[in-house]
Amino acid sequence: MKAVIVKEKGQTPVYTTDFKEVEINSPEQVLMRVKAASIKNLDRAIASGKHYSVSSKPFSPFVIGTDGVGALEDGTMVYGFGLQGMLSEYVVVDKEQMVPLPKGIDLALASALPNALMGSVIAMLVRAKLQKGEVVLINGATGVTGQVAVQMAKHYGASKVIVTGRNTNALAYLKELGADEVITLNGNQEELIKTFDQVHQENPIDIVIDYLWGDSASAILTALKGKGKYRYRTRFVNVGAMSGDLIELSSSILRGTDIMLLGSGIGSWTDEEVIKFFKVLLPEAFDLAVAGKLRLDIVSYNWQEISEVWDKSLDSGQRLVIVTE
Repeated sequence: MKAVIVKEKGQTPVYTTDFKEVEINSPEQVLMRVKAASIKNLDRAIASGKHYSVSSKPFSPFVIGTDGVGALEDGTMVYGFGLQGMLSEYVVVDKEQMVPLPKGIDLALASALPNALMGSVIAMLVRAKLQKGEVVLINGATGVTGQVAVQMAKHYGASKVIVTGRNTNALAYLKELGADEVITLNGNQEELIKTFDQVHQENPIDIVIDYLWGDSASAILTALKGKGKYRYRTRFVNVGAMSGDLIELSSSILRGTDIMLLGSGIGSWTDEEVIKFFKVLLPEAFDLAVAGKLRLDIVSYNWQEISEVWDKSLDSGQRLVIVTE
């Protein structure tokens, strides 16, 4: 069977034509012929052998990739998770983690959207419970997930979307996607605090979706603090830690601010919330993509080129997708 595999621990994945066949072991599983799969940081970490899910296991050659799109035996196009990897000619998927694709959707886009939606829509709708008319600040929005977060915040009725980042070109592109205001994270900490404080005074921030943590998150939390009297209620949801895993948080911020500190990621979502994502939120996003109302910058290569493109440098707002045809 054709597949992209890690042949030896720590080595770059390679394309092969003679990997072992997959088998269905349960009536809850189906066979899918793979068409495209996106390559994410998670996939790279697993392929390198450094991810916690594989680091302590005995090594044997394995198929890379976690999720993607393809065709069922009857021709139905679906998105799903590969139970033994994704980038092989055929994969086994669980029926409960499979979503039919609408006609006309770009398959490369469909393979890349779900991961970005998990990091954006669940944070906004499930964790922060975004309501129409609210103001959303997206901290570190220049990456793939941040771009999707901007578009989905507008779709779900945010009255204003404020974004932060360091790349001025990427920030300008976010305005094309619907961002109303941009904040460049190039100033010192005191300047950032003043900037966020001014923004909060002019347009009280209902929700912060944070992909960075680190100094910028600390500046936002400090700026939200009241000055001895009630100011405003804000839900702060951390999704990532691109700027560092630790910050210093003064207890006075919690005592002097009506703030909810939340996280969004695997482990914080209930089974019911995951089901809602697959049954409601993801199909809705696929429909938006077909209608041209949800965009993502895709860079596609054929799976035979995997060894050449695996370490290819891409812009932070681009997603690598491997296609099989």
